[in-house]
Amino acid sequence: MSAVAEPITRSRVGVGGKRLNHLLIFWIPLVLFIVITLFPFYWMLLASLKANPELYSLRAFPFWVANFTIDHYTYLFERTLYLTWLKNTLIVSVTSTAISLSLSILAGYALARLRFWGAGVLGLLIFVSYLVPQTLLFIPLFDVIKTLGISDTYWSLILTYPTFLIPFSSWLLMGYFKSIPKELEESAMIDGSSRLGTLFRIVLPLATPGLLSAGIFAFTLSWNEFIYALVFITTTPMKTLPVGITTELIRGDVFFWGELMAAALLASVPVSIAYSFLVDYYVAGLTAGAVKG
Repeated sequence: MSAVAEPITRSRVGVGGKRLNHLLIFWIPLVLFIVITLFPFYWMLLASLKANPELYSLRAFPFWVANFTIDHYTYLFERTLYLTWLKNTLIVSVTSTAISLSLSILAGYALARLRFWGAGVLGLLIFVSYLVPQTLLFIPLFDVIKTLGISDTYWSLILTYPTFLIPFSSWLLMGYFKSIPKELEESAMIDGSSRLGTLFRIVLPLATPGLLSAGIFAFTLSWNEFIYALVFITTTPMKTLPVGITTELIRGDVFFWGELMAAALLASVPVSIAYSFLVDYYVAGLTAGAVKG
């Protein structure tokens, strides 16, 4: 009887040990990661829903809302130009991302596939140009914007944002294009396709993860950009979200924390949702099984 019970006991201990290891190695780190990631959004939500007496009280419980209010959101939409800033940011971000991605596709593909003198050095210089800080560029760019007479317009941002979006996007796409087998393009060109036809019909569909990565990267940088928008835009109705929120809701040493948290929460949610829906494409290997039919 004891000889039969001993293997059963060992089996149960082994199963229990595996469950404990799975809990310690997988579930606990996963829960901690989720809590740390979502806590800033939770904190912004709490601050945006608290009345000012509770928000500034040291005796109030910080992790819950005792006096629920939407006054901060009402102030944001009725007494500021938040929706106008949102529209401006969306127009500038989408347009500059489209321009940057279009040029980055051509530059990245040329550096990855075409063989010409200095291609490697040029690719390195393009990436290094991304590392030049914006604090060194906004003064000469401001002179250019002033000379062109487009200050305080959408074009002052749409034409300057690609200066830091194109270098990194080109470098990123160059790596994706190099990972696509050349034989696919050679087969298409043997069948009569041109170089551009091969790029648009063969390469770009296979490089979808890279295109999405570069697009989301460019859109996020454009959405959050502050220095250029602060220098090139002066009138309140033309401001973007980062500049409008900062300049209109921080007045001297007075911080409108409830309104700031409400504005920050509303501004961060669209980007977070986009990331959550498109994250799978970052790791999708769409070149797997791609053969000439």
